[in-house]
Amino acid sequence: MNEEFYLHIYNKQLEIEAVPSNQEVAEWAMNLMNLLYPERLTSPDYSINEIKRLFLKQEKELVRILNGTKACENCNNEAVARKIFESIPELYRRMNTDISAILEGDPAAKNEFEIIRSYPGFLAISLYRIAHALMQAEIPIVPRILTEYAHSITGIDIHPGAVIGEYLYIDHGTGLVIGETTIIGNYVKLYQGVTLGALSVEKYMVNIKRHPTIEDHVIIYSGATILGGDTVIGSNCIIGGNVWLTKSVPPHSTVYHQSAVKVIETKQP
Repeated sequence: MNEEFYLHIYNKQLEIEAVPSNQEVAEWAMNLMNLLYPERLTSPDYSINEIKRLFLKQEKELVRILNGTKACENCNNEAVARKIFESIPELYRRMNTDISAILEGDPAAKNEFEIIRSYPGFLAISLYRIAHALMQAEIPIVPRILTEYAHSITGIDIHPGAVIGEYLYIDHGTGLVIGETTIIGNYVKLYQGVTLGALSVEKYMVNIKRHPTIEDHVIIYSGATILGGDTVIGSNCIIGGNVWLTKSVPPHSTVYHQSAVKVIETKQP
């Protein structure tokens, strides 16, 4: 390596936009999850005053993260954090609808404790909901760090800009992708490998709706791909596994991929 390369790396250091580490952002969110759902902890025993203190601590930690983010240095970070934490009860209510959807929809789910403690779908949805609240408050970079952390530990990729209703049920979830401008209604079920994506990813489309709209009570089975900002899957539709869609589907439709699989029996000698 030559001096020019070393100089290039050195200059990149000088240009870095200050943001707290991804680990700090993730720890903040996971600590908030542990407060909201003590089922995640081993034998928690907090008094009401201690719970109040811990929520205040999390609020102050968010202020610290925002103060450490260069893009937030001219914002009223205390007011932003206060507004976020005032919305926590509503956020918690929405998360609880997701638990209910999983419990009602998955025969393997024994109880709420199991879902909260072990289901990657619930964790990914919850971290998305926190990140989405941060994005709605116009907090830069932190929401994306948070959802990418969720992606790294669950295999479920939900952009914080997506708009998702209540009672979302993600089963298994590995390989699931929900793009930035996706809109999802209430009581939607998504299985592993589903892609709600864009037909094109040209940079000029940054302010255009690129991802589909999924209306209420839709089920999308594993491996289905639904693309395009003008694509609307009507309410009460069932989209079968491995279906590829770039056009809208009217309500109460069933769409399936016709398989050509053949089974050839081998004669035993």
